[in-house]
Amino acid sequence: MYRLLFDLVLRRFDPETAHHLAMAVIRAAGVCPIAAVVRRFTRPAPELRTEALGLVFESPFGIAAGFDKNAVGALGLHALGFGHIEVGTVTAIAQDGNPKPRLFRLVADRALINRMGFNNLGAAAAAERLRRMRDRRRRPVLGVNIGKSRIVDVADATADYVASTRLVAPVADYLVVNVSSPNTPGLRGLQAAETLRPLLEEVHRAAGDTPLLVKIAPDLSDDEIDAIARLAVDVGLAGLVATNTTISRDGLTTDAAAVAALGAGGLSGAPLRARSLEVLRRVRAVVPASFCVIAAGGVESASDVVERIDAGADLVQGYSAFVYEGPFWGRRINRDLARIRSPRR
Repeated sequence: MYRLLFDLVLRRFDPETAHHLAMAVIRAAGVCPIAAVVRRFTRPAPELRTEALGLVFESPFGIAAGFDKNAVGALGLHALGFGHIEVGTVTAIAQDGNPKPRLFRLVADRALINRMGFNNLGAAAAAERLRRMRDRRRRPVLGVNIGKSRIVDVADATADYVASTRLVAPVADYLVVNVSSPNTPGLRGLQAAETLRPLLEEVHRAAGDTPLLVKIAPDLSDDEIDAIARLAVDVGLAGLVATNTTISRDGLTTDAAAVAALGAGGLSGAPLRARSLEVLRRVRAVVPASFCVIAAGGVESASDVVERIDAGADLVQGYSAFVYEGPFWGRRINRDLARIRSPRR
């Protein structure tokens, strides 16, 4: 039914407009008593309970950062069956992001290209919403993804990340340092070991007892992946997210000229599956078993989730397939996941 609606109606809307319309529905799903009714049909099976980061997740499958940038839809996403929601990316300074249009569908590839540019209302606004959610008896595990404010020079990035951390760490279940988005100038350069170590050390101190992870790009070389994974362990981080979007356009079905006309941005969705899986396996081979690895990139089905868990992921995230699969995507994955097998954790 949803796919027919998508083909006939939703794909006619600008993708960002369609996302805002969808978020209005998702937010409604999180309002009592609607949430209680929805949860009767979407609640993950008990055997999907997963322990990671010192937390208990109802399912190993959650929503990646970028979907709920301002922590406005987390309760609705939880009602739809997702085991955790990683909100953001949030920045210390509120910002509008890049000029529109900045989100594009590649329907033939079941992919998206975005150059949103960390559009968000700021870490303080997100912290206030998260604070209100933490008082609820039933709520999802809430991660917060933090990035650099666009107007802040790269040389001052550490202080900017620390400012966000101090605001959101007290109300987050875990934090993720985003140094891998391709849509903020200079950001990916922070993945270099000589700049990443002092940044992670300072943010780790500011995060206190809140588990801290770092999110990496799929475009790094194998040696760079190994170096960052080892650095994250050495600094004392709780885990790593593999991976963010890619700047590669290899292997797409969509006409190359049409893709080029869309311009710059990070590619997500099905084409990212193989490389994200490679990065996951490489990270897991470097880090200890106690180190949490969250897999993201090209996840569409329960089989994909099982594949990531078998490759060493503790948790798995998705985003782009939501656009193509609709609001009960999380429920279907949880149902099929329980049918295939219970997760190892």
